[in-house]
Order: sequence, then structure tokens, then C-alpha cells
Amino acid sequence: MPGQVVLVLQGGGALGAYQLGVYQAMHEAGIEPDWVIGTSIGAINGAIIAGNEPRYRLERLRQFWHRMEQNALGFPSLPRAFANAVTVGRGIPAFFEPNPAAWWNLDGRVGVEHASYYQTTPLRATLNALVDFDYVNQRHTRLMVGAVNARTGAMRYFDNRKEPLAAEHVMASGALPPAFPAVRIDGEPYWDGGIYSNTPIEAVLDDEPRRSSVIFSVQVWNPDGSEPQSMMGVLDKYKEIQYASRAGNIEQQRKLHRLRHVIRQLTLQLPEEIAMSPEVRELTAWGCGTNMHVVSLKSPRIGNEDHTKDIDFSPAGIRARWQAGYDDASRFIALRPWDQEIDPIEGIAIHELPGR
Repeated sequence: MPGQVVLVLQGGGALGAYQLGVYQAMHEAGIEPDWVIGTSIGAINGAIIAGNEPRYRLERLRQFWHRMEQNALGFPSLPRAFANAVTVGRGIPAFFEPNPAAWWNLDGRVGVEHASYYQTTPLRATLNALVDFDYVNQRHTRLMVGAVNARTGAMRYFDNRKEPLAAEHVMASGALPPAFPAVRIDGEPYWDGGIYSNTPIEAVLDDEPRRSSVIFSVQVWNPDGSEPQSMMGVLDKYKEIQYASRAGNIEQQRKLHRLRHVIRQLTLQLPEEIAMSPEVRELTAWGCGTNMHVVSLKSPRIGNEDHTKDIDFSPAGIRARWQAGYDDASRFIALRPWDQEIDPIEGIAIHELPGR
């Protein structure tokens, strides 16, 4: 691979099963990430990957998603709506459970760590069972999870390269309000980073020192499609747009990276006595010559999805998204777009599957 391998995992609840398929295809091809960045369910999947030796990762991911499966009333063949209703009513035993106090008194001053429709205490036990945080903090694989400060609204990335990580950091990244409560870290309350930046690819492109990278950007929300024709369609499209990767953000990052390359090219044209002066060296330090291949994986629509698809933890829904992720990543790996040359001025190439 022409650089470090980075796996960027978007948040999206049950849609995160697509990421399991993507990782499986990478794992089977012998492509392991050097760095995993995740938000919400992406943070959970990412922690399981970074928190296990490569030989155990796929099995731990399978165990997690098996625990997430919601068999409606014990009958897996019942319609998805029944499974969703059970999820809303009783939660998922290995993930979250109802918080009745909040359901009946919305104005009760219970504190930010209890002001939610559900409690995520079960998730802590699940994470500690499936993630070896000692292994995480030995930094075999860099792990970064995003969360937003519930007091200030500021985004923060918890990075095992800079600080020890524990289950609380992953839970904070997935604490989507008002369903889940804020998680307090270093005295501050944190919510799901997806409400601020659900696809944290900018963290890779802004990292210091910059390194050439192959970035697998795994997006489970895909707003591109037909215009909605019904209220259900509007609700679905609204959520897709709300949590999807922002094309404008990617384009801005592309322009910034191009500017860094332009600075570097201009530096090469300077006479040595000018280029080596302290003032000029300070300015030219803004340039770089790294190449970034962004492999854009976007989850397709699965059947007759609607706006509740992110709570579709039915076995059939999980299997379908898992398979879709595996198929898409396998196609990309066969194409190997990262072997293509990148324009030395641009320095970044965004690859999408043909026909998508």
C-alpha cells in the first residue's frame, strides 16, 4: 500500500453492519488498518478492531453484531417493524435499556448523565468483554474516536496516541441524545460526535505530521438518490442528509491539500540561499508532498428501507448490510485504485465504485 492504511467509520446505528463487511474483505485481503477513526457505531466497531490482535478481530466483530441481533418476540422471521418496536420498547440487552424516569417526566432535573430515554450501562460490559483496552493503549493500531462536548458544543477526538482510552471514551462517541445519556470524561459531559461531524475524514488530512495514506472512508448514510414523494420518504431523506458525509467538507480538504502541494512546488523553485532563510523556511513548512487516496465506500439501499433503518437490528437487516459491505470492499480491493498515479499538484484522489 502506498502509505498508511486508515479506516474511517461513520456513525449510523444498525447501519454499521456494513462496516463489518468492509473490514472482513480487507482482512481477507491482508489489509489491516494502521489507524482507525470512528464515530458512534463506527467508534464501537473501530475499538473492537484496534482492541484485538488481527487474528481475533473478525470473530470479535461477529460476536458484537450477534449480540445486537433483535429477534422480535423470539421469531426472527417477523416483519422488521416488529423488531424495531421491540428495540424501542425494551432496548437491546447488550447495548441499552429503557430509562423510565425520563419517559414520564421530561422536565425532571436529573442531570445530563441521566437525561435520556435509555441507559447504556450494558454497553460498558459488552465493550470490556470484546475490547482489550490494554492492547489499545499499547498502540499497535492508532485509535481515534470523536465526541462533542455537551456543555460547550466543541468537537474532541480522543486519540490513543495522546492519551489512554477506555470504554468511557467509546461510549461517549456513541452517546446520541436524547436516546442516550452524556458520558463524563475529565469532568466534562460528552455526546455522540456524529451530531457535529459524522465522517471525521478531516482528522486524517489535518494530522501532524502528515503521512501519505490510503483512506477507506466507510459511509453508511447515502443521500444521493431520487426526491422523496411521501412523508416517510421525507423523513428518510432528512436523516440521510443530516448524517451523511458533507461533499463541501471533502472539497474544502481537497483544496487545502492542493494548496500545500502548491507551496511545496513553489519552494522547489527558490534559490537555495533564499529557501534556507529562517523566515522562508517557516512559511514553506506549510507545504507537503504527501499523497492521499480516499476510497469512498457508500452503503447502498437495502430493500424497502425507511427512516427507521438505523434501528433495524433484525438478523436479516444485519446480514444484508454485512454482505453489501463485503461485496463493495471486495470490488474496490480487486480494482486497487490506490495504484494509480496522483497529479503532483493535487496530491489527493477520491475513488468511487464504477456504476454508483
